[in-house]
Amino acid sequence: MTALTLSTSAAPGLRADAIVIGVAKGAKGPVVAPGAEAVDKAYDGKLADVLETLGSSGAEGELTKLPAPAGFKSPLVIAAGLGAEPDAGAGYDAEALRRAAGVAARTLNGAKKAAFALPVEDAAAVGAIAEGVLLGAYSFDVYKDNGGNGKAKNGKAPLAEGVLLGGKPRDAAHKAALARATAVCEELNRARDLINTPPNDLTPAAFAALAQGAAKEHGLKIQILDDKALAKDGYGGILGVGVGSAAPPRLVKLSYTSPKADKHLAFVGKGITYDSGGISLKPAGHNETMKCDMSGAAAVFAAVVSAARLGLKVNVTGWLALAENMPSGSAVRPGDVLRMYSGKTVEVLNTDAEGRLVLADALWAASAEKPDAIVDVATLTGAMMLALGSRTFGIMANDDAFRASIHEAAEEVGEPAWPMPLPEHLRKGMDSPTADIANMGERMGGGLVAGLFLREFVGEGITWAHLDIAGPAFNEGGPFGYTPKGGTGSAVRTLVRLAELTAEGDLG
Repeated sequence: MTALTLSTSAAPGLRADAIVIGVAKGAKGPVVAPGAEAVDKAYDGKLADVLETLGSSGAEGELTKLPAPAGFKSPLVIAAGLGAEPDAGAGYDAEALRRAAGVAARTLNGAKKAAFALPVEDAAAVGAIAEGVLLGAYSFDVYKDNGGNGKAKNGKAPLAEGVLLGGKPRDAAHKAALARATAVCEELNRARDLINTPPNDLTPAAFAALAQGAAKEHGLKIQILDDKALAKDGYGGILGVGVGSAAPPRLVKLSYTSPKADKHLAFVGKGITYDSGGISLKPAGHNETMKCDMSGAAAVFAAVVSAARLGLKVNVTGWLALAENMPSGSAVRPGDVLRMYSGKTVEVLNTDAEGRLVLADALWAASAEKPDAIVDVATLTGAMMLALGSRTFGIMANDDAFRASIHEAAEEVGEPAWPMPLPEHLRKGMDSPTADIANMGERMGGGLVAGLFLREFVGEGITWAHLDIAGPAFNEGGPFGYTPKGGTGSAVRTLVRLAELTAEGDLG
């Protein structure tokens, strides 16, 4: 991953392949953002005019390249759009800084070193710029015909080193912000790697083995239940989904414990390493990206490891419900009834509604430990994509204040989210004449129906939320901001922020 350092050096004397500055969209044209004063001075104070001549407006996502002025040790200046200029006295939004840094970092493949002279008003800005660089420079090319050397598609490796100008190397807050960004982004990028890994390599057992390696590396406790242990303990949901595959399921419990903690969070992740739909086979054109159906488990995995690396004063337990949903002679059929880990029976009306089955078992297991709150994360329903699009995840909860806190945390870290209801009238649609509940209900409001199903398997009195990340978990379009094509690592930063707020006693 890109190495980052803080520096108070002046831009003209810094040896680098490029200097990245910010440009905002002002009322009368582009405005050079703070941090680039030395660059602007070298253009005789007319850098904004030069940029406007070159077609720059300062709009978000816009990049303008121009030769560096005479006397600079860097040959290139890159102006990254920050969007609308903030009002007088207001600073630049953290997400605007992340996205500008990310867009610039994505264009710097092959560069050994780049300086980022973006607005640094405080430690939060340092963290935002660092996140943008680290996430924007991400590349997944281990399966390309390059020997797995980490080079990008164009044969150029991602940016090797970024220098954050204006960041103070001796300032404790600036150093802490950089360290936090590095830890979280390294784990988020590992989640992206997992999501992008082909399902023939990332089976439930392989995912569990990777978690075991991370647990050893970061001092976490881990428990892995294989198919025999799952059968012995009665995990009918996870077994029912995985029984049709030659790659048996796993349930992984990954625990970070702080000696100074007085709160306990449980994160539960859907980990369907490949989803064919089972006997209710997905139609052509809907299977190709289903390696991403374990994105929830990847997010939970990354969040628990991040909490450990940050040394947060909160206990965090991650539950990874791992299975492969395949059609075969042994696969669960529509009409079958499964007895879940909770003891409830579920009539399976659609084997492609499998994520809620594995989550139900893991939610009940998590509830047995009586945590202060449970948050599950899943690429659960296409209905949520229809409701919120491809960049926003939905939040459902059994507590309005908790749902609002998660929404605020998500927006704070730059992950678009939206609170969704759990309408009681939709519960009746899952009534079954054969079992305690069916895994399907009314078609309209399908994402909410799934949330209501999950609620049935949360222990009494436990605060719970469900994040449906079906839209933003996997980007099938072109890259934007610091978001690459493919696996995105959606919800990792929200979960980490929740853990931080809980550790600080600030989570409602």
